[in-house]
Amino acid sequence: MLYKRSSALFAEAETVIPGGVNSPVRAFKAVGGTPIFIKKAMGAYLIDEDDNQYIDYINSWGPMILGHAHKPVVDAVIEKTKLGTSFGTPTEIETKIAQLAVSMVPNIEKIRFVNSGTEACMSAVRLARGYTGKDKIIKFAGCYHGHSDSFLIQAGSGAVTFGSPNSPGVTKGTAQDTLLATYNNIAHVEELLEANKGEIACVILEPVAGNMGCVPPKDGFLKKLRDLCTAHDVLLIFDEVMTGFRLAKGGAQELYGIQADLVCFGKVIGGGLPVGAFAGKAEIMDHLAPLGPVYQAGTLSGNPLAMAAGLAMLSELNQDKDIYARLADKTAYLHKGCAEVLKKHRISHTINRVGSMISIHFSETEVVDFDTAAEGNNARFKAFFHGMLKQGVYIAPSAFETWFITDALTYDDLDKTIVACDKVCSEL
Repeated sequence: MLYKRSSALFAEAETVIPGGVNSPVRAFKAVGGTPIFIKKAMGAYLIDEDDNQYIDYINSWGPMILGHAHKPVVDAVIEKTKLGTSFGTPTEIETKIAQLAVSMVPNIEKIRFVNSGTEACMSAVRLARGYTGKDKIIKFAGCYHGHSDSFLIQAGSGAVTFGSPNSPGVTKGTAQDTLLATYNNIAHVEELLEANKGEIACVILEPVAGNMGCVPPKDGFLKKLRDLCTAHDVLLIFDEVMTGFRLAKGGAQELYGIQADLVCFGKVIGGGLPVGAFAGKAEIMDHLAPLGPVYQAGTLSGNPLAMAAGLAMLSELNQDKDIYARLADKTAYLHKGCAEVLKKHRISHTINRVGSMISIHFSETEVVDFDTAAEGNNARFKAFFHGMLKQGVYIAPSAFETWFITDALTYDDLDKTIVACDKVCSEL
C-alpha cells in the first residue's frame, strides 16, 4: 500500500501539533512507521487519505458498535445541528437520554453528562471523596481511566505504550493518595484496604480491562471486590467507558451481576461524539452541586449534538434484542479462526475475549494482569500490526489495546481478516 499523502500530512502536522497527533497512541511510536490519516469511514471500513480501504477493529476505540456513519445517528446529528450547536442552557434531550440510560443500566438512579471518559472518571473519584470524606483511592496497574493526575500512576494503554507509566507533572502528593493494586489479585486489594483503614474513598477499575489488551476478570474477582468494598465502607467505581452499553445493555454490571456504587461511561453514550457520563444512586449523586457541596461543571456538558447522537445510538441498542448475541457470535468466530491460524504456524499466543472485545497477546502464558500482559512479544506484535495493515486490516497500533467488533462487520469481513492473519503469520 502507498501512504504518500498520510506521510506528507504527518510531516505537516508535526510542525504545529506536539508529535503530530492529539493523542499519543495515534503516533505509531509503539509499532514504528508513520501514522495513517483517515478521511472517511462507512460501516466497518476506514478510507485513508491515499484511498486505501481497511477493515476497522478500532472503531474509534469502541463507540461504533453499529458501524461508522450509522444513518440514524448521522440523521439525528444533522437535524439537531439545524437548531443550533450549543446553548449553555438546559435542553429537553438531556433528560430524554438520561431517562433512557437509567432504564437500561441496573443500579443507577441519576446520571450526569460530561465531555469525555477522562472527565467522567475524574469527577466520579471527586464525588467519592466528597461523599465519604476520605482521600485515598485504589486503582489497578494497567487500568487506564484517562489522563487526570490521580490516574497516571502506572496506567495502561497510551501511558505504557509511550513508555511513561508515571507522567512528569503528577505531584508527589497526588501519587501518595493513589494506591496501586494488581488486577485479578483480590488478596492484594484486601492487604491495601487493611493497611489503610478509614482512608480509602473508592476502588476504581475497568471491570473488563481494555487498556492492557483485553483482560477479563477472573471468576469471582468482581464479587469478592464488591464484598470487600462493602465491608470497608469504600465506594466501588466501575469505569465502563469501554464496556458500558457494549457488553450488554447494562454493561458489565448486567453481564456479571455486580452492583457498583458509581459507573463511568464514555464513547458509546455519545454515538461517537465527544461525551462521557457518571452515574449512581441518588443518595450519592445528590452530593453534586447544585444540590450538594461537590463541585463539577462543564460549559459543553450535555451538548445537544452529542445528546442527539447518543440518544439515537442507545435507542437502537435498547430496541435490538439480538444485537449483543450477534456481536458475541462474530467475535467468537474471529477468535476461533485466528486461533487456528496461530496454532497452525506454531506461534505462541493467548487470545482473551469478552463479548465484542478481543485481543491477541503474543505470549506463552495466560494474560491476567499488567505484568503478564507486559510479557508479550512486542517485536512480534509490531510485525503483525504492519502485516495486517498491508493486508487491509486496521487493528490498534499498540499491544496494550483491545480490538472492538462492530455489528457492521460481515462474516465475509471476518473471513478476510482470518485470511490476512494467515498470510501475515506465515511470515512472522
